[in-house]
Amino acid sequence: MPADIARLIQDIETLPDLRRFGRVTAVLGLLVEVGGIEKELSVGGRCVVEARDGRRLPCEVVGFRQSRALLMPFGSLDGVGLGCRAVVADGLPSVFPTNAWLGRVINALGEPVDGKGPLPKGPQGVPVRNSPPPAHRRERVGAKLDLGIRAVNTFLTCCRGQRMGIFAGSGVGKSSVMSMLARFSAAEVAVIGLIGERGRELQEFITEDLGEEGLARSVVVCATSDESPLMRRQAAYLTLAVAEHFRDQGRDVLCMMDSVTRFAMAQREIGLSAGEPPTTKGYPPTVFAELPRLLERAGPGLHGSGSITGLFTVLVEGDDHNEPIADAVRGILDGHIVLERQIGERGRYPAINILRSVSRTMPGCNTPKENELVGIARRLLASYDNMAEMIRLGAYRRGTDPQVDEAIHFQPALEAFLKQGKREATDLATGYAQLAQIFGIQWP
Repeated sequence: MPADIARLIQDIETLPDLRRFGRVTAVLGLLVEVGGIEKELSVGGRCVVEARDGRRLPCEVVGFRQSRALLMPFGSLDGVGLGCRAVVADGLPSVFPTNAWLGRVINALGEPVDGKGPLPKGPQGVPVRNSPPPAHRRERVGAKLDLGIRAVNTFLTCCRGQRMGIFAGSGVGKSSVMSMLARFSAAEVAVIGLIGERGRELQEFITEDLGEEGLARSVVVCATSDESPLMRRQAAYLTLAVAEHFRDQGRDVLCMMDSVTRFAMAQREIGLSAGEPPTTKGYPPTVFAELPRLLERAGPGLHGSGSITGLFTVLVEGDDHNEPIADAVRGILDGHIVLERQIGERGRYPAINILRSVSRTMPGCNTPKENELVGIARRLLASYDNMAEMIRLGAYRRGTDPQVDEAIHFQPALEAFLKQGKREATDLATGYAQLAQIFGIQWP
């Protein structure tokens, strides 16, 4: 039987025998109010609104008000008016990934957007809004994961199943760091969520940053900034659902999301439209409830399954690393990588501030010799940073403090070590060897 006919038969078999529908009673802003089927629906359920131009608009139930269901659309409300039919969709949304999804680019609804034909459906569905594995049954984080960036591998070592945040203001190099991680990491599978990104950057990321080799082991989920808030939020959930599928196959998955802040902004639009009260900086309470539900889905799996190593970017507003979303995410994750504008302005990329960044699996994941080497480098970086202003002004006199003198001596070599080209990869072993060479320490 040809594959197209088999796929058509599979789709026909999923069609419901009974269609239940209500009518649109009001349209206000981003919300559609529907009556007649409120007892058939629940929060998170789906409806399809039939617009007057014949378009079928998928919507999600976000709440109820005065015996009416409140729906939010996945697309434009053009053509939707009073009396339009709203058909109930059965069940909560699931996604059916397979290995054939590797190398593909999909939207927030799991539909292909790369022009390579339809996506095959796997036999086992994964709920889009899945729950994290039970905490008492999860495995511990695994061995070190080579991410290909010297500064991260040596000073901020990441382990399999760890969750790290990349915190930076706009234009400081988050996307460049993400592209290096996607290209050079040693993970078996990469699932990349581009949430609220500029539309022009998608092709750049796929062709230039990922390349054919990187794309072949990746699934890219994209929702651009012009799409509805529901699509942007759904893209984040779908990214984790696809990663969970490969994790349950026993694979070590690298899940990257750019960015969590735009997920939070999408949830803010949804919450405020549904009538939630604004709290900190206009974010409603559901934002801070949804963040841990999303981020906790990454991490080690159950015994016998793989792991999801999560790398999530956070766009800090006004370079304020203590703003509400950054503060909430930092408390959930297992470490944070801080990109600093001043370092980037000096021409050192990636602009990682080593002293302000933390990996919570260190020093436990390192050998004593590795910890000693990293400790020496951190001590010298801290000594130089404490006196940096006086050194630049010429107010420090050499010989005043032997430790500062030593830091000044090694600073150019350490700066060169932390600087890395976008196309340059350094594995874990080479990073430690290069750092030891700076201090004249025999390695290993």
